[in-house]
Amino acid sequence: MTLQKWIKDRAIHGFSTFSIEDVRKTGMYSSEQILQNELYRLCSNKTIASVYRGFYVIIPVQYVLRGSVPATYYIDQLMAYLNKPYYVCMLNAAELLGAAHQRPQQFSVMTTFPKRRVVSTRNVTIDWFYRDELPEDALITKNTETGTIRISNPLLTAADLVRYQQHAGGLSRVATVLEELSEQIDIKSQFGPLSAFIKKVTWQRLGYILEHIIEEKEMADALYDQIHTIPGTLMYMPLSTSAEDNPSNRDSRWKININIQIETDDI
Repeated sequence: MTLQKWIKDRAIHGFSTFSIEDVRKTGMYSSEQILQNELYRLCSNKTIASVYRGFYVIIPVQYVLRGSVPATYYIDQLMAYLNKPYYVCMLNAAELLGAAHQRPQQFSVMTTFPKRRVVSTRNVTIDWFYRDELPEDALITKNTETGTIRISNPLLTAADLVRYQQHAGGLSRVATVLEELSEQIDIKSQFGPLSAFIKKVTWQRLGYILEHIIEEKEMADALYDQIHTIPGTLMYMPLSTSAEDNPSNRDSRWKININIQIETDDI
């Protein structure tokens, strides 16, 4: 059996990915160099794509012309291969929740330490983010072409967007996404599983945006009540992490120094 035939049979039986270890176990190649050459040839003719060192995705017909496969097609299998917990986060999670009007250029994945290198394949880049531990009770499962993926729930998505605001294109873009995402946020049911994972400053910034930028006063009030169940006092913090602090312009309720102007886009 040739590697190409083995790959075809694998795809027929519903397996969309494989590792180099899977191929080695078949005993098809006695020479490592011949195996590497054949994998390179199949990547070149767009039969497969290397999405991580030693890990490949079989390119389905609908993606052959692109020569690459969206990360939603293989991310669950890749993370199982790496034996790492994960969830799809930020703009990609918002998009999967129906709340991103512009397709993200990068694919954001939250996992646990130690860090991994960035993975790039033509037009798909996986951007890795890290926590010591993932908030499992704040994750939801979505169906994909090849199975399922894990994504952040609406409130965790909002918190991650605010925390990593620079990676999401700045707070104006974040606020634009939050306008759509807010329809799915339920502070009372979604805050509890996150209280031990999200820093207070993130909740302060999110609360300010909910109240003053996208005018979700009731939701902001609910978040304010939840924040005050966490021990400790609020400290004044800048709204944007990418601009110089401005303590002369303050919001006393959320203890936020307003150091930028946020403008949402028309959707």
